[in-house]
Amino acid sequence: MSEPCNGPGPRLGLEPEAVEREGQVRRNQRGVPLFVVGSEDEEQDMGQMEAGMKNEMFREEDMEDDEDESPPERQIVVGICAMMKKSKSKPMTQILERLCKFDYINVVIFPEEVILEEPVENWPLCDCLISFHSKGFPLDKAVEYAKLRNPLLINDLNMQYFIQDRREVYRILQEEGIDLPRYGVLNRDPDNPEECNLVEAEDHVEVNGEVFPKPFVEKPVCAEDHNVYIYYPTSAGGGSQRLFRKIGSRSSVYSPESSVRKTGSYIYEEFMPTDGTDVKVYTVGPDYAHAEARKSPALDGKVERDSEGKEIRYPVMLTAMEKLVARKVCLAFKQTVCGFDLLRANGHSYVCDVNGFSFVKNSMKYYDDCAKVLGNMVMRELAPQFHIPWSIPMEAEDIPIVPTTSGTMMELRCVIAIIRHGDRTPKQKMKMEVRHPLFFELFEKYGGYKSGKLKLKKPKQLQEVLDIARLLLVELGQHNDCEIEEKKSKLAQLKTVLEMYGHFSGINRKVQLTYLRNGQPKASSEEEDCKKDGPSLLLVLKWGGELTPAGRVQAEELGRAFRCMYPGGQGDYAGFPGCGLLRLHSTYRHDLKIYASDEGRVQMTAAAFAKGLLALEGELTPILVQMVKSANMNGLLDSDSDSLTDCQQKVKAGLHEIMQRDQEFTEEDYQKLAPTGSPSLVNSMKVIQNPVKTCDKVYTLIQSLNSQIRKRLEDPKSADLQLYHSETLELMLQRWSKLERDFRMKNGRYDISKIPDIYDCIKYDSQHNASLGLEDTLELFRLSRALADIVIPQEYGITKAEKLDIAQAYCVPLMKKIQLDLQRTHEDEAVNKLHPLYSRGVMSPGRHVRTRLYFTSESHVHSLLSIFRYGGLLNVRSNEEKDQQWKQAMDYLSAVSELNYMTQIVIMLYEDNNKDPSSEERFHVELHFSPGVKGCEDEENIPLGFGFRPASSENEDKKPNQGSLEDLCQDQTDQASHISEPINIQRRSPMIRNRKTGSMEVLSETSPTQSSKGCTSHRLFPSVSRQSPEIKPTSGLGSLCSGLFSASALGVSCSAPNLRDYVRTHHHHLHRKPPLSPGSLPCQIGMFGFEGCSMVPSIYPLETLHNLLSLKQVDEFLNAVCESSSEAHAKTMKDGSIPSSAVSSAGPSSPITESSGLNFSFSE
Repeated sequence: MSEPCNGPGPRLGLEPEAVEREGQVRRNQRGVPLFVVGSEDEEQDMGQMEAGMKNEMFREEDMEDDEDESPPERQIVVGICAMMKKSKSKPMTQILERLCKFDYINVVIFPEEVILEEPVENWPLCDCLISFHSKGFPLDKAVEYAKLRNPLLINDLNMQYFIQDRREVYRILQEEGIDLPRYGVLNRDPDNPEECNLVEAEDHVEVNGEVFPKPFVEKPVCAEDHNVYIYYPTSAGGGSQRLFRKIGSRSSVYSPESSVRKTGSYIYEEFMPTDGTDVKVYTVGPDYAHAEARKSPALDGKVERDSEGKEIRYPVMLTAMEKLVARKVCLAFKQTVCGFDLLRANGHSYVCDVNGFSFVKNSMKYYDDCAKVLGNMVMRELAPQFHIPWSIPMEAEDIPIVPTTSGTMMELRCVIAIIRHGDRTPKQKMKMEVRHPLFFELFEKYGGYKSGKLKLKKPKQLQEVLDIARLLLVELGQHNDCEIEEKKSKLAQLKTVLEMYGHFSGINRKVQLTYLRNGQPKASSEEEDCKKDGPSLLLVLKWGGELTPAGRVQAEELGRAFRCMYPGGQGDYAGFPGCGLLRLHSTYRHDLKIYASDEGRVQMTAAAFAKGLLALEGELTPILVQMVKSANMNGLLDSDSDSLTDCQQKVKAGLHEIMQRDQEFTEEDYQKLAPTGSPSLVNSMKVIQNPVKTCDKVYTLIQSLNSQIRKRLEDPKSADLQLYHSETLELMLQRWSKLERDFRMKNGRYDISKIPDIYDCIKYDSQHNASLGLEDTLELFRLSRALADIVIPQEYGITKAEKLDIAQAYCVPLMKKIQLDLQRTHEDEAVNKLHPLYSRGVMSPGRHVRTRLYFTSESHVHSLLSIFRYGGLLNVRSNEEKDQQWKQAMDYLSAVSELNYMTQIVIMLYEDNNKDPSSEERFHVELHFSPGVKGCEDEENIPLGFGFRPASSENEDKKPNQGSLEDLCQDQTDQASHISEPINIQRRSPMIRNRKTGSMEVLSETSPTQSSKGCTSHRLFPSVSRQSPEIKPTSGLGSLCSGLFSASALGVSCSAPNLRDYVRTHHHHLHRKPPLSPGSLPCQIGMFGFEGCSMVPSIYPLETLHNLLSLKQVDEFLNAVCESSSEAHAKTMKDGSIPSSAVSSAGPSSPITESSGLNFSFSE
């Protein structure tokens, strides 16, 4: 669609001056530029122009010279017949001005009053008609006019009747074999709307017998009606999003209404998850299509507008398949100028709407192209019959513009993060064996016999379980018998939990039924020994574990801070790190996918994070449905916790055996429990000394806690106290008394598997319910934490071999996915790519950053970290001297005792465009980690890492700019995030570190290259006063929040002296106290929190584990981990050697000479 060659056709391909000259020539000839608003009087003059003039005698060359003397008499008249609002619109005016530059084309605009009031016989004459329907347009008259005068139609008129009816549009699309969402049509008779083929259920509708599960879309059949509704499933929070014609800055609004409309005819179709963008395509003839992406109106309903108030859209490239679809749509609807909507979902493109005649707004290139294509089309069709000499100009190919970056700057290509969910309510479960026929009927009804297992999560299903429980309790009321008594308390609990919130929202409760052929094998602590024979069902009720409001805030804040990982913005965004990502994303150069396991708390964390990351507004439900992909298909992020591997069973048994010995830990126990010598474990064992005695203490403390709660319940003042997240004292007591019952078994021994639950509950209550002022909670917290610090990490393996074995059971699918993400070779066709010719103002349209976020639970985070630590990424034993950085990282990790909520493992891939594409130095990988939310322990005791993206010791002299992203943001990337304006601090050196404040109050040394820019220190909330926490009133309104990046990083970015010297000189700063010991007393909780959220602890900044890995190294490592079977690993680990395949022999500092066999094609 670019330059035509010369010839007497359009003169758009010439230099601007040439076009100017041309314009003057024509103006002198005919006075003003040629476009007229036609009226009846002009008909005659036009009609009298004779066709075959001397024109045909001219040879092309003569024409240039003779044009002045002998104007061609016969002009081709293009008529514009549309409502005035459309025919006088800016795009139309721009295009017609350009169309008039064709020598033989004149344009006549039909006045609106003529169209509406005059009979068609009086309408102006024309040879070619551009006419299209919009509100109030008399399409019937236009059809009549076309019959009468028979002009060349640019857009067919009869087809425009079909375009007004969505049913017809879909029918035509289907006949043409164009992909569209699965849909059903519901036709209602307006006189009796009740009679229709619609069955509505809680989470789906059935239209003419076809089921559409939520989320689905409901569209009025009339295409002029823009009130399209999207209905969300209860599991995502229910409700609906109502779309409408843009009003000001809104294009949709969320509504809690979950049931469909009861009057009118609608199309129901499945909802396509498109990552929050829509693509609008504009054809001009079958061979030209312009596409732009915009934010989907369903996401949060806020229209993004630029400084002139226009909706922000960005031109994108269409794939070959999509160009074919554009061609088909254009031809099928016989509309040369045609707009339609594409949804890009799951690697396919679906057409969901055809709008007929529409132009792109404000794109000069499109105006040029459109006029050129239309002019050529008119000339091609009509020039022969008017004997106008005209040859089709040859189109030059579009030349793709390839942006390059100069200097040794590394370009960020890929960010992968694995993140644990945010703060949640304690998880609880209850097991009971059931034999009643009603339960078996339910089991059969939902197909439980196929696999012997059944999960019930849907509100309707939970309602059925509740009905059975109520019925049985009524029956039991009449009898009295020991065995039934036991059942009675359980049934009562089942009923209480299911009735808990007054409604089911599907996120917070589930019932699992497992078929037991011969009844339950062994009695658990709660069961009596009176057993029956015959089959039974094990019913497990799980509840709790919901994301708390604090968890939402944590996730959203982390999302906001996460933006600062990306290179800073330009133009409007200069000086605001974090806007770089928003700009990348809004220009569709950010290929973002968010995956979450199928647990409600994990999904909600992902949605809240996305809300912070992309600066969205409003409810989480629409964001969840559009942005978060559920990754439970292939075990990517879910683990079936009930089916433990043999290795895990063995580890658990061994762990329980040691923890149930009533004696102080011996040397041998230290060897057995902490073979890796991890300081966090050793510290916890020192606090515990004798595990059984410690469990006794914990048990006594739980008893005391329960009696305190009971006392409170008897006190009428506090009986109906509202606790955090609408829990009552009653429910809190249930929680703790169940733990008291379960922790100490009938035989007097302790059930070690309950320790994580106890820690979970006390952590929750000391953070959220501290206002109750219960005694000894801190002691209970300290002891259960020490126990949990042993039990939790060690359940994932005690020896390195076990840790790897168990980690692989959880993580191989995820590792494979990460490997693919890093290669970035697959699925690139489906990515939104910016069109380089149109994207003015975007500095590097070809650049793409891929972001993959995986939200999951503790098990995956533990496992993944084990693989990185023990899988042989860098063989520390042989590289000890060589890789000081990795050794320090390992020391840091082993001092971290808990992978708390919002723990992050982040992998970043950079590309150095100056290196040879096949060289190993071309791609470089960094590994970062944060242990998540700050616990209640003393701030002083946190283990210190070496900061975020410190300078490497080896490459210090060689590459001063190692690790910076691009010129634009050299200074910003290493700063902590700030949401509002930065606080400028004069450049001072040497670096000052003030560890006490929770803010990023750190001055970084600027390198000579950066000093001109000055150095800013950013904080998340600069508005708050800068006093240190010691003197802050402990009102709980925590204010200071550290940013995303570690404080110790800021000093060492890019320019610090050698790391080893740095450690030596700053040793007293770094290790004022030994690393975290669980014995330390918790501080006043909530002191360092997010502004305005009293009980939301902030999150530890990211620490860099390694920033000099080559992609080849990482790729080989991931290969080795995924391929190696557990036996091979167990064997090699015993020998203490690591398989040679797992690590490249050369450290990052000595480049390998042989060409790496990994030529990833990273072509965008």
